[in-house]
Amino acid sequence: MTDAASPDRRVNIPEVLAEVTEIFERYETALAVKDVDVLDATFWNSPHTIRYAMHENGYGFDEIHAHRVRRPAGVSLKQERLKLVITTIGTDFATTNLEFRMPSGRTGRQSQTFVKFPDVGWKVVAAHVSTQDEAPVW
Repeated sequence: MTDAASPDRRVNIPEVLAEVTEIFERYETALAVKDVDVLDATFWNSPHTIRYAMHENGYGFDEIHAHRVRRPAGVSLKQERLKLVITTIGTDFATTNLEFRMPSGRTGRQSQTFVKFPDVGWKVVAAHVSTQDEAPVW
C-alpha cells in the first residue's frame, strides 16, 4: 500500500536528470569563463549555503559570491573529465560528482548537492572541491 503523502524517491527520472545535467553543464561553462552571474544563479542565496573550494571555504551565499569575484578569470583546474555521476532522487533532490584530471596531473573531485525550491528552482545548497592524494602503499 502506498501513502499518498509519501515522498517521491524514484531515482534518475529522465526529465529530472536532464534538468540537473543541463544546470551542471551551464555551471561548468560559467566556471571556465568566470560568468559570476551564472555562478551565483546556480547557488541558493542563503546564509546556510556552503562551498568548500580548493583555496577557500564559503559559509553562506555572500562569502561564496565574494570568493567568485576575487577569483581570476581564465584559471581552470580541470584538464580532463574522468568520471561524472549525477543522481536525482524524486523530483527535487540531486547530487553531482565529478572526478577530473588537473594540469598538474593530480586528480580533483567536486560534488554538489542540489535542491529544487518551489519559488527559485534548482539550487546548489552545498558543494565541495578537493584533490585526491596518491594512495599509500600498504
